[in-house]
Amino acid sequence: MELKVDDLTTEVAGQPGAPATGLKRNRSFAQQVGRFLWANPLMLIGLIVIAAWIFIAILAPFIAPFDPVKQVFKDRNKPPGGAYLFGTDELGRDIFSRVIYGAQLSLPVGFILILLASVIGTTIGLISGYFGGWIDEVMMRITDLIFAFPTIILAMTIAAALGRSLINAVIAILIVWWPAYARTVRSVVLTIKSQDYVLASKAVGAKSGRIMLKQIFPNILAPVLVITFIDIGNGILIFSSLSFLGLGPKPTDAEWGVMTAAGVSNLDAWWRTTFPGLAIASVVLAFNFIGDSLRDLLDPRYKTER
Repeated sequence: MELKVDDLTTEVAGQPGAPATGLKRNRSFAQQVGRFLWANPLMLIGLIVIAAWIFIAILAPFIAPFDPVKQVFKDRNKPPGGAYLFGTDELGRDIFSRVIYGAQLSLPVGFILILLASVIGTTIGLISGYFGGWIDEVMMRITDLIFAFPTIILAMTIAAALGRSLINAVIAILIVWWPAYARTVRSVVLTIKSQDYVLASKAVGAKSGRIMLKQIFPNILAPVLVITFIDIGNGILIFSSLSFLGLGPKPTDAEWGVMTAAGVSNLDAWWRTTFPGLAIASVVLAFNFIGDSLRDLLDPRYKTER
Protein backbone atom coordinates (compact mmCIF):
# COMPACT_ATOMS: atom_id res chain seq x y z
CA MET A 1 0.00 0.00 0.00
CA GLU A 2 1.33 3.41 -0.91
CA LEU A 3 1.45 6.01 1.84
CA LYS A 4 1.25 9.74 1.31
CA VAL A 5 3.78 12.05 2.85
CA ASP A 6 1.08 13.83 4.84
CA ASP A 7 0.09 10.56 6.50
CA LEU A 8 3.57 9.85 7.80
CA THR A 9 5.08 11.04 11.03
CA THR A 10 8.00 13.41 11.01
CA GLU A 11 11.48 12.10 11.64
CA VAL A 12 14.19 14.07 13.37
CA ALA A 13 17.76 12.70 13.25
CA GLY A 14 16.41 9.36 12.04
CA GLN A 15 14.01 8.91 14.98
CA PRO A 16 10.23 8.70 14.51
CA GLY A 17 8.35 11.63 15.96
CA ALA A 18 4.76 12.45 16.78
CA PRO A 19 2.29 13.16 13.98
CA ALA A 20 2.95 16.71 12.84
CA THR A 21 0.03 17.51 10.56
CA GLY A 22 -2.50 18.40 13.27
CA LEU A 23 0.12 20.23 15.32
CA LYS A 24 1.13 22.32 12.34
CA ARG A 25 -2.47 23.20 11.63
CA ASN A 26 -3.14 24.09 15.26
CA ARG A 27 0.06 26.09 15.46
CA SER A 28 -0.78 27.87 12.23
CA PHE A 29 -4.27 28.76 13.46
CA ALA A 30 -2.92 29.96 16.81
CA GLN A 31 -0.32 32.04 15.00
CA GLN A 32 -2.97 33.60 12.78
CA VAL A 33 -5.12 34.47 15.80
CA GLY A 34 -2.09 35.87 17.59
CA ARG A 35 -1.06 37.97 14.60
CA PHE A 36 -4.61 39.27 14.17
CA LEU A 37 -4.89 40.24 17.85
CA TRP A 38 -1.44 41.83 17.73
CA ALA A 39 -2.50 43.85 14.68
CA ASN A 40 -5.83 44.73 16.37
CA PRO A 41 -5.03 45.69 19.96
CA LEU A 42 -8.46 47.26 20.41
CA MET A 43 -10.12 43.88 19.88
CA LEU A 44 -7.76 42.32 22.40
CA ILE A 45 -8.64 45.03 24.90
CA GLY A 46 -12.34 44.52 24.23
CA LEU A 47 -12.10 40.76 24.73
CA ILE A 48 -10.18 41.20 27.97
CA VAL A 49 -12.72 43.71 29.33
CA ILE A 50 -15.74 41.56 28.45
CA ALA A 51 -14.08 38.42 29.80
CA ALA A 52 -13.32 40.29 33.03
CA TRP A 53 -16.92 41.44 33.41
CA ILE A 54 -18.27 37.94 32.72
CA PHE A 55 -15.85 36.59 35.33
CA ILE A 56 -17.01 39.24 37.79
CA ALA A 57 -20.69 38.52 37.12
CA ILE A 58 -20.25 34.79 37.67
CA LEU A 59 -18.21 35.18 40.86
CA ALA A 60 -20.09 38.20 42.24
CA PRO A 61 -21.12 36.46 45.50
CA PHE A 62 -17.45 35.71 46.21
CA ILE A 63 -16.02 39.05 45.06
CA ALA A 64 -18.51 41.53 46.55
CA PRO A 65 -17.53 42.42 50.13
CA PHE A 66 -21.08 43.36 51.18
CA ASP A 67 -24.68 42.47 50.47
CA PRO A 68 -25.72 44.78 47.58
CA VAL A 69 -29.13 45.52 49.12
CA LYS A 70 -28.10 45.78 52.78
CA GLN A 71 -28.74 49.25 54.20
CA VAL A 72 -26.43 50.77 56.81
CA PHE A 73 -27.91 54.20 57.56
CA LYS A 74 -24.99 55.34 59.71
CA ASP A 75 -22.72 54.98 56.65
CA ARG A 76 -24.85 56.91 54.17
CA ASN A 77 -23.08 58.85 51.36
CA LYS A 78 -19.60 57.91 52.51
CA PRO A 79 -16.87 58.77 49.97
CA PRO A 80 -14.62 56.09 48.50
CA GLY A 81 -12.04 54.71 50.90
CA GLY A 82 -11.62 52.34 53.76
CA ALA A 83 -14.04 49.43 53.81
CA TYR A 84 -16.14 51.04 51.06
CA LEU A 85 -13.93 51.02 47.97
CA PHE A 86 -16.44 52.95 45.81
CA GLY A 87 -18.22 54.67 48.69
CA THR A 88 -21.87 54.25 49.70
CA ASP A 89 -25.21 55.55 48.43
CA GLU A 90 -28.03 57.45 50.14
CA LEU A 91 -29.13 54.31 51.99
CA GLY A 92 -25.68 53.22 53.10
CA ARG A 93 -25.38 50.43 50.52
CA ASP A 94 -21.91 49.58 49.25
CA ILE A 95 -21.57 50.87 45.67
CA PHE A 96 -18.69 48.53 44.82
CA SER A 97 -20.83 45.51 45.67
CA ARG A 98 -23.79 46.92 43.75
CA VAL A 99 -21.66 47.57 40.65
CA ILE A 100 -20.40 43.98 40.77
CA TYR A 101 -23.88 42.53 41.14
CA GLY A 102 -25.12 44.91 38.45
CA ALA A 103 -23.08 42.92 35.92
CA GLN A 104 -25.32 39.93 36.64
CA LEU A 105 -28.30 41.89 35.35
CA SER A 106 -26.96 44.22 32.65
CA LEU A 107 -24.79 41.73 30.76
CA PRO A 108 -27.37 38.91 30.39
CA VAL A 109 -30.07 41.41 29.43
CA GLY A 110 -27.81 42.86 26.72
CA PHE A 111 -26.95 39.42 25.33
CA ILE A 112 -30.52 38.10 25.35
CA LEU A 113 -32.02 41.32 24.01
CA ILE A 114 -29.71 41.61 21.00
CA LEU A 115 -29.83 37.87 20.31
CA LEU A 116 -33.62 37.98 20.06
CA ALA A 117 -33.56 41.18 17.99
CA SER A 118 -31.00 39.72 15.57
CA VAL A 119 -32.96 36.48 15.14
CA ILE A 120 -36.26 38.29 14.53
CA GLY A 121 -34.77 40.96 12.28
CA THR A 122 -32.66 38.51 10.28
CA THR A 123 -35.61 36.20 9.71
CA ILE A 124 -37.86 39.04 8.56
CA GLY A 125 -35.17 40.55 6.34
CA LEU A 126 -34.34 37.18 4.78
CA ILE A 127 -37.96 36.37 3.97
CA SER A 128 -38.73 39.89 2.77
CA GLY A 129 -35.69 40.16 0.51
CA TYR A 130 -36.00 36.68 -0.97
CA PHE A 131 -39.71 36.58 -1.77
CA GLY A 132 -40.28 40.27 -2.52
CA GLY A 133 -43.72 41.29 -3.73
CA TRP A 134 -46.46 42.00 -1.21
CA ILE A 135 -44.55 40.21 1.55
CA ASP A 136 -41.65 42.61 1.15
CA GLU A 137 -43.99 45.57 0.91
CA VAL A 138 -45.87 44.78 4.14
CA MET A 139 -42.75 43.98 6.16
CA MET A 140 -40.82 47.02 5.00
CA ARG A 141 -43.71 49.38 5.66
CA ILE A 142 -43.86 48.10 9.25
CA THR A 143 -40.10 48.63 9.46
CA ASP A 144 -40.43 52.17 8.08
CA LEU A 145 -43.14 52.91 10.63
CA ILE A 146 -40.84 51.99 13.51
CA PHE A 147 -37.93 53.88 11.93
CA ALA A 148 -40.11 57.00 11.74
CA PHE A 149 -39.68 57.52 15.50
CA PRO A 150 -36.45 58.11 17.43
CA THR A 151 -35.41 54.81 18.98
CA ILE A 152 -35.15 55.95 22.59
CA ILE A 153 -38.40 57.95 22.43
CA LEU A 154 -40.38 55.03 21.02
CA ALA A 155 -38.82 52.63 23.55
CA MET A 156 -39.74 55.01 26.37
CA THR A 157 -43.32 55.26 25.13
CA ILE A 158 -43.76 51.51 24.86
CA ALA A 159 -42.12 50.85 28.23
CA ALA A 160 -44.29 53.49 29.91
CA ALA A 161 -47.42 52.00 28.36
CA LEU A 162 -46.52 48.49 29.48
CA GLY A 163 -45.49 49.55 32.99
CA ARG A 164 -42.26 49.53 34.90
CA SER A 165 -40.57 46.12 34.99
CA LEU A 166 -37.49 44.36 33.66
CA ILE A 167 -39.47 42.24 31.17
CA ASN A 168 -41.42 45.22 29.83
CA ALA A 169 -38.22 47.19 29.29
CA VAL A 170 -36.75 44.30 27.29
CA ILE A 171 -39.94 43.99 25.21
CA ALA A 172 -39.92 47.73 24.49
CA ILE A 173 -36.31 47.70 23.31
CA LEU A 174 -36.86 44.53 21.28
CA ILE A 175 -39.76 46.13 19.39
CA VAL A 176 -37.64 49.10 18.29
CA TRP A 177 -34.39 47.19 17.68
CA TRP A 178 -35.17 44.41 15.17
CA PRO A 179 -35.86 46.70 12.16
CA ALA A 180 -32.16 47.59 11.84
CA TYR A 181 -31.34 43.92 11.26
CA ALA A 182 -34.25 43.48 8.87
CA ARG A 183 -33.14 46.40 6.71
CA THR A 184 -29.50 45.29 6.60
CA VAL A 185 -30.29 41.65 5.81
CA ARG A 186 -32.86 42.54 3.17
CA SER A 187 -30.38 44.73 1.28
CA VAL A 188 -27.79 41.93 1.26
CA VAL A 189 -30.34 39.29 0.22
CA LEU A 190 -31.50 41.42 -2.72
CA THR A 191 -27.94 41.32 -4.04
CA ILE A 192 -27.25 37.65 -3.32
CA LYS A 193 -30.46 36.21 -4.76
CA SER A 194 -29.53 37.44 -8.24
CA GLN A 195 -26.22 35.55 -8.20
CA ASP A 196 -25.71 32.70 -10.66
CA TYR A 197 -25.45 29.95 -8.06
CA VAL A 198 -28.81 30.95 -6.55
CA LEU A 199 -30.46 31.13 -9.97
CA ALA A 200 -28.99 27.72 -10.84
CA SER A 201 -30.46 26.22 -7.66
CA LYS A 202 -33.87 27.60 -8.55
CA ALA A 203 -33.53 26.21 -12.07
CA VAL A 204 -32.93 22.65 -10.83
CA GLY A 205 -35.97 22.86 -8.55
CA ALA A 206 -34.39 23.50 -5.14
CA LYS A 207 -36.90 24.55 -2.51
CA SER A 208 -36.92 28.14 -1.28
CA GLY A 209 -36.23 27.14 2.32
CA ARG A 210 -33.14 25.18 1.32
CA ILE A 211 -31.82 28.01 -0.84
CA MET A 212 -32.27 30.54 1.95
CA LEU A 213 -30.62 28.35 4.59
CA LYS A 214 -27.83 26.76 2.54
CA GLN A 215 -26.85 29.46 0.07
CA ILE A 216 -28.07 32.86 1.23
CA PHE A 217 -27.88 32.70 5.02
CA PRO A 218 -24.12 31.89 5.17
CA ASN A 219 -23.43 35.01 3.10
CA ILE A 220 -25.40 37.31 5.40
CA LEU A 221 -23.93 35.88 8.60
CA ALA A 222 -20.84 38.10 8.57
CA PRO A 223 -22.59 41.50 8.56
CA VAL A 224 -25.16 40.27 11.08
CA LEU A 225 -22.37 39.08 13.37
CA VAL A 226 -20.63 42.46 13.24
CA ILE A 227 -23.83 44.39 13.96
CA THR A 228 -24.71 42.01 16.78
CA PHE A 229 -21.45 42.52 18.67
CA ILE A 230 -21.70 46.30 18.36
CA ASP A 231 -25.37 46.26 19.34
CA ILE A 232 -24.80 44.29 22.54
CA GLY A 233 -23.07 47.33 23.99
CA ASN A 234 -25.70 49.66 22.57
CA GLY A 235 -28.46 47.41 23.92
CA ILE A 236 -26.97 47.60 27.41
CA LEU A 237 -26.74 51.38 27.00
CA ILE A 238 -30.39 51.87 26.01
CA PHE A 239 -31.52 49.43 28.72
CA SER A 240 -29.58 51.48 31.25
CA SER A 241 -31.17 54.61 29.80
CA LEU A 242 -34.66 53.26 30.40
CA SER A 243 -33.62 52.27 33.92
CA PHE A 244 -32.24 55.77 34.43
CA LEU A 245 -35.61 57.21 33.42
CA GLY A 246 -37.46 54.92 35.83
CA LEU A 247 -38.81 52.55 33.17
CA GLY A 248 -36.69 49.50 33.93
CA PRO A 249 -35.97 47.39 37.02
CA LYS A 250 -37.12 48.33 40.51
CA PRO A 251 -35.17 51.06 42.36
CA THR A 252 -33.91 48.49 44.85
CA ASP A 253 -32.30 46.33 42.14
CA ALA A 254 -28.54 46.48 41.68
CA GLU A 255 -28.53 47.74 38.09
CA TRP A 256 -26.14 50.29 36.61
CA GLY A 257 -28.79 52.57 35.12
CA VAL A 258 -30.83 52.58 38.34
CA MET A 259 -27.71 53.39 40.36
CA THR A 260 -26.77 56.25 38.05
CA ALA A 261 -30.27 57.72 38.25
CA ALA A 262 -30.24 57.56 42.05
CA GLY A 263 -26.93 59.38 42.17
CA VAL A 264 -28.16 62.32 40.10
CA SER A 265 -30.23 63.52 43.05
CA ASN A 266 -27.01 64.37 44.92
CA LEU A 267 -24.22 65.43 42.59
CA ASP A 268 -21.99 66.32 45.53
CA ALA A 269 -21.64 62.56 46.08
CA TRP A 270 -19.96 62.18 42.69
CA TRP A 271 -19.01 58.54 43.27
CA ARG A 272 -22.65 57.44 43.17
CA THR A 273 -22.92 58.19 39.44
CA THR A 274 -19.28 57.91 38.40
CA PHE A 275 -18.62 54.23 39.10
CA PRO A 276 -21.80 52.71 37.60
CA GLY A 277 -21.38 55.11 34.67
CA LEU A 278 -17.81 53.88 34.12
CA ALA A 279 -19.07 50.28 34.21
CA ILE A 280 -21.58 51.05 31.44
CA ALA A 281 -18.96 52.92 29.38
CA SER A 282 -16.40 50.12 29.67
CA VAL A 283 -18.82 47.46 28.41
CA VAL A 284 -20.16 49.60 25.55
CA LEU A 285 -16.65 50.53 24.36
CA ALA A 286 -15.43 46.94 24.65
CA PHE A 287 -18.20 45.57 22.45
CA ASN A 288 -17.67 48.40 19.96
CA PHE A 289 -13.97 47.52 19.79
CA ILE A 290 -14.80 43.87 19.11
CA GLY A 291 -17.45 44.73 16.51
CA ASP A 292 -15.19 47.14 14.63
CA SER A 293 -12.34 44.61 14.56
CA LEU A 294 -14.66 41.87 13.31
CA ARG A 295 -15.87 44.18 10.57
CA ASP A 296 -12.27 44.73 9.46
CA LEU A 297 -11.60 40.99 9.57
CA LEU A 298 -14.69 40.01 7.59
CA ASP A 299 -14.49 42.86 5.08
CA PRO A 300 -12.98 41.53 1.80
CA ARG A 301 -11.21 44.85 1.24
CA TYR A 302 -9.47 44.38 4.61
CA LYS A 303 -8.26 40.93 3.54
CA THR A 304 -6.95 42.32 0.26
CA GLU A 305 -4.99 45.03 2.01
CA ARG A 306 -3.51 42.47 4.41
